Amino acid sequence: MSVNPAPSTDEERLAQLGYQQELHRRLSGFSNFAVSFSIISILAGAITSYGIAMAAGGPIAITLGWLFVGIMVTFVALAMAEVCSAYPTAGALYWWAAALAKRNKAAWAWFVGWFNFLGEVAVTAAIDFGAAITTSAFLSLTFDMEVTTGRTFLIFLVIIVVHGLLNTFGVNLVRVLSDVSAWWHLVGVAVIVGVLAIVPDTHKPISEVFTEVHNATGFTFAGAGVYAVLIGLLMAQYTYTGYDASAHVAEETHDAARAAPRGIVMSVVVSVIAGFVLLFAITWSIQDYEAQRTTDLGLPPAQIFIDAAGHNTGTFLLFICMVAQWFCGMASVTANSRMSYAFARDGALPGSRLWKQVNPRTGTPTNSIWLCVTLSTLLVLPSLWNTTAYLAATSVAVIGLYIAYVMPVFLRRMNPDFERGPWHLGKWSAAVGWIAIVWVVIICVLFVLPTASPITAANFNYTIVAVAVVLAFATIWWFAGARKWFTGPKQNLIEKAHHGEQTMPTEN
Repeated sequence: MSVNPAPSTDEERLAQLGYQQELHRRLSGFSNFAVSFSIISILAGAITSYGIAMAAGGPIAITLGWLFVGIMVTFVALAMAEVCSAYPTAGALYWWAAALAKRNKAAWAWFVGWFNFLGEVAVTAAIDFGAAITTSAFLSLTFDMEVTTGRTFLIFLVIIVVHGLLNTFGVNLVRVLSDVSAWWHLVGVAVIVGVLAIVPDTHKPISEVFTEVHNATGFTFAGAGVYAVLIGLLMAQYTYTGYDASAHVAEETHDAARAAPRGIVMSVVVSVIAGFVLLFAITWSIQDYEAQRTTDLGLPPAQIFIDAAGHNTGTFLLFICMVAQWFCGMASVTANSRMSYAFARDGALPGSRLWKQVNPRTGTPTNSIWLCVTLSTLLVLPSLWNTTAYLAATSVAVIGLYIAYVMPVFLRRMNPDFERGPWHLGKWSAAVGWIAIVWVVIICVLFVLPTASPITAANFNYTIVAVAVVLAFATIWWFAGARKWFTGPKQNLIEKAHHGEQTMPTEN
């Protein structure tokens, strides 16, 4: 995994990392950015999880909390981007871990890869289920459809199957829609903000938008308000996930060593700015805090839109969010399948021979696409009878992904021989990296704490259980046999040193 002198093409750089070009390079730098920006999707995560911060922290957690978390996440993105520039490969996080670890390379790759894989599956499940919730609210407002758990699940099923079909057969369309998605988000935010600034007869005082605290968690101890605000940061942290997608599609991106890290960083920075404007406008437009927090629609922003702008206009604003969430889920399936393909290419998934196959006509990992769709559906299935199972899946998405995000950053800090790529942080690398590491440690503690009182089986925070299950599964399988055959990322390209000629890929 050593780094040779700078290559002149993406294919040469990929060959240096040990891989033959199999996926088709169709993505521009903007398209790479658009994939991550679409998965972060401020019109998805920030809308569907808005109620979390309304109950825990209130306006201060929604607005200033968004900015604070956004700044911290930017440090994480910058640190990840520097590593991505050095190793622009679809395996991304787990591949970086193997490249950077001084010892136990295979073990580092194994655990980072499994956290990343399961986190990606959970994010896809959470995004498309959130899209189903928003779609249910929209159909309730437009066709007076009764919202039930079964109908919401069926809508989720339709959405995720369509995303699987698009990624399978509409490869060029997915690329175009990813670009459209970025503009839809930006224009959509502008429309929503404009309507909420002009149409409502009354607005909250701006001072309350930034300083008001609400605590509906049930905790009443001294400092409970501060505790609630900290818990409410989950809204922002959950939204800021998925930007590793720019790395996972690096093998499909032109000038990947520069475009992929830029995609990681810019997707976060643009989301911080646009998301803040959006959340300010929504919070500024709240007419009846308690009534909108506990709305029968199950989606507080939908009720805020209706109360602030009227039924028809409010429904139109919800439509903008619904379409954005559909784009978001489509991009998540794309990134999820690429990570699964790369992990299978290195033999780390059961049935890897099947999941690593690439469709020669479309240049996409078709089998991995449907693996991800199936697993995401299984994660959502328990929501038919128990919402805590789904909440546990979203918790894995947050903590599981951020553990995977920061492990390569930590290993990069521990590796004095790291050879940086063309996109790097220079003298700021160490400071940025350590800030990112400390922040992830903090959220891993913060988001396993109780979120409501009194604690019952219905509101118990199962995050620690979910993370423990992931860790236990990976650990047991590792010691039961994987450590004997998993050696880390496998090269599928052999170069003849005396000719520089390429041979056929070796079997994994």
